[in-house]
Amino acid sequence: MTRVEADSRDYPGRPWVGVGVVVFKHDNVLLVQRAKPPRAGTWSIPGGMQELGETAQQAGIREVREETGITVAIDGLIDIIDVILPAEDGRIRTHYTLIDYHAHWLSGDPKAADDAHDARWVRLDALAGYRLWSETLRVIRESARVRGLPAPGK
Repeated sequence: MTRVEADSRDYPGRPWVGVGVVVFKHDNVLLVQRAKPPRAGTWSIPGGMQELGETAQQAGIREVREETGITVAIDGLIDIIDVILPAEDGRIRTHYTLIDYHAHWLSGDPKAADDAHDARWVRLDALAGYRLWSETLRVIRESARVRGLPAPGK
């Protein structure tokens, strides 16, 4: 397998490791609107790909800062989600391992940058208007539960 094939996100030679961070400031959660595929135009938690030589937590902190300008402290692991999508011929078309942390805000105001089209604080009771992926909503709910906050609606 060539290096190019191993680095491809379609029919990859290895799983891609992504890190997402559920960031809270009081009872608001930080959301970003994705500017690039996959899921361009949709809302999600900030995150992106882990880089060689950095820990998963370092990747999460870096991605939040790059996408939103916010500085955070990681509080703990929420979940690890495997997204494995086979093609019709049985080969693996896509394979992501997503590591989701929860964190709290330290400084900064949300400003979309890097891979984000928009970034903002959202009240938990307003999440329904953002049409989040079910797994994103699940990790936000779990993060809220761990913090003793009311669970967001569907």
